[in-house]
Amino acid sequence: MGINSARGRSIRTRSVLKKHSIRPGVNVKFRSLGPFEITTEDGRSHIPPTPKVCQVLALLLTRPEEIVPVDLFMEELWSDNPPRSALTTLQTYIYHSRRMFVTEGLADPEETVVVTRNPGYLIRLADHQLDAHEFENMVKTGRRAADQGFLEIAEQKLRHALEMWHGPALANISTGRVLSGYATYLEELRIRAVERHIEVAKRLGRDRDLIPELRSLIQQYPLNEWFHAQLIESLNVSGRRAEALQAYQSLRQLLTDELGLDPSPDVQRLHHDVLNPSRRPERAA
Repeated sequence: MGINSARGRSIRTRSVLKKHSIRPGVNVKFRSLGPFEITTEDGRSHIPPTPKVCQVLALLLTRPEEIVPVDLFMEELWSDNPPRSALTTLQTYIYHSRRMFVTEGLADPEETVVVTRNPGYLIRLADHQLDAHEFENMVKTGRRAADQGFLEIAEQKLRHALEMWHGPALANISTGRVLSGYATYLEELRIRAVERHIEVAKRLGRDRDLIPELRSLIQQYPLNEWFHAQLIESLNVSGRRAEALQAYQSLRQLLTDELGLDPSPDVQRLHHDVLNPSRRPERAA
């Protein structure tokens, strides 16, 4: 099939599916960066009626505009032990998810947000309606700005992206294997975004402002040596050398007690720099 033919088929498919969408004029957000919920601009919050319907809808939202095969629903809902009635039960969950959009006023009765497409189902939404997609796009924008030297813009974008989080991903859903993996993926993206934000803030010379955040982060992620290292460095360049040494000793004791390990060579070199300030290298601009 030629490129133009494929493109034409794609346009026709989008045209056919365009009617299957959230009601026009209703500004709906699907939130996964914290408790799973559907919100509208008037402040209403909607949660699917049962835990299993939550799982089904959350799984669809991991692949908006893409077909999620039935087998993936089976794995998420029942792992390796689907009941004999699994397909019928899944169809019931799909029915209840569709009904929810209508009863909550999010879609017109003649519209179908969750569309049946062999070999499974897909959900019709725009990227801006998904907080996870907005987060990823904003982080990418911030990263590009940092790479191009626009540090103030990068810091703002990364900070705004992180402010979209309101707790662990999908915090109120009992997840199966598939959604657990997705939640872990989102959490890893979050940690990397935090790291990039810290890197940019340090390049802007905002070490002192970062200290409270870094102390909080090492409480949340006590075995993340990188966060400890940033705290040690920020304390040191802020003129709080004794606290920097104390932070290093706390990390060393933690690693010894929990893992029987010493701090990494990079962190040990940082400790040496704190002990020998005249040898501390200049930070790269």
